[in-house]
Amino acid sequence: MRPSRPEPRPEPPLAPRDREILRDVIYTFIVSGEPVSSRSVAKQERHGLSSASIRNIMADLEEKGYLRQPHTSAGRVPTPSGYHFYIETLMRQRSVSLRDRRYIDSRLEEAQGDADERMSSASSLLSELTHHVGIVLIPALADTVLKAIDFVPVAGRRVLCVVVSGSGFVDSKLLELEEAVSREELQRAGNYLTESFGGLTMREIRDRLLVLMEDERAQVDRLLRLSIALARHTLPGGGPELLMEGTKELLQQPELADLHRVRRLFEAFHDKARLVRLLNQCLEGNGVRAWIGEDSDVTSELDFSLVAAPYRAGEQVIGSLGILGPSRMEYDKVIPLVEYLADALSEALLKTFEG
Repeated sequence: MRPSRPEPRPEPPLAPRDREILRDVIYTFIVSGEPVSSRSVAKQERHGLSSASIRNIMADLEEKGYLRQPHTSAGRVPTPSGYHFYIETLMRQRSVSLRDRRYIDSRLEEAQGDADERMSSASSLLSELTHHVGIVLIPALADTVLKAIDFVPVAGRRVLCVVVSGSGFVDSKLLELEEAVSREELQRAGNYLTESFGGLTMREIRDRLLVLMEDERAQVDRLLRLSIALARHTLPGGGPELLMEGTKELLQQPELADLHRVRRLFEAFHDKARLVRLLNQCLEGNGVRAWIGEDSDVTSELDFSLVAAPYRAGEQVIGSLGILGPSRMEYDKVIPLVEYLADALSEALLKTFEG
């Protein structure tokens, strides 16, 4: 699948020969990381053109916005528009190798039905297989549906609360109660909350609990009073979370030899809210999307690219995952990998949900 860009822009038409030159320039730059000269393209001897003729074509491609020249004496490098044109029109389709597919499937299967562990495995796999940063956006637990809630006595007045969402996410919290409560009462409270609120989102449950607190029964019914007290302190209500893996590998990229750029990178990672907003845009559509350079404030500031796709639990889109790295990334490898991992994770979560 060819990924969409955030806001498609019309591009000037290109002659077949110009397309081939642009493809070679972009591919050479992705491999070498150095500005590409007309002489290096001419050396490939595929186009039957002199270095001067190729230089003129590259100048035309620069005029049309596909290439730029970092320095007057240097060769040329792709612009975001050039990368998008390459991805959407020029890039040769590749698929994830059978070896990598088997490896991905086995790693996700090792999680043994734990959705949180599968999220973590997905971010690690994205980084491991690309040497960029793998990112997984976990949905806001306040918007997930309750499947079950259980209270386990630990010691004294301490109780472990375990909340399982309908999509398989598990959230746990250790509480210290004002008074000791028996195992039987805790079990009854968990059963009551599961039976009364199963199928509702955590946010809806919190709203209903506020109403129940005003009910006269809550003042006299010990089970109801205990259930409300436990639920109020344990039901998750936070926003979406980000799992990120691969910062160390990313620092080995030549683009990050500049310490000033490294500092900006870590500042961007620290401000996760911007990344969350960007990844949230994936939840509104289907398939792979690519943000390159000036397409977003995050990628523009770093001259990076983000390739991302949504994942599901059943029919419901619940999050997104992607790869963040320098714009000079192997898109023909990265794009099919993101697409496959999103599908594999969706399938694994569906098994978790059905289980």
